[in-house]
Amino acid sequence: MALKADSDQSIDEKDLMNAIWDMVYQLFGEFGASQTALFLVKRDNEKGIVIVRCSHKALNMVRAAITAVTDINRKHAVIRVVAVSGTLKALRRKLFEH
Repeated sequence: MALKADSDQSIDEKDLMNAIWDMVYQLFGEFGASQTALFLVKRDNEKGIVIVRCSHKALNMVRAAITAVTDINRKHAVIRVVAVSGTLKALRRKLFEH
């Protein structure tokens, strides 16, 4: 899944992932968080896109948590899902070949 954080201030990828994890825990608890297998894969600083991996079974849970995030490290921010694909190779093709 490719994500983009929109904020007036710069957002670190560690803070972005912490905000997503915190929201997953708030919405779905520890058991739900364990089902996500959420992992940061890559950050493209030029486009401001972060690629994360998650379990396909937990995709809807992760997307719900992403839309519920309203601030990242006490900075107002909105996270948008730019693209979703079944494989990282196909996702990179969608993002970087255009």
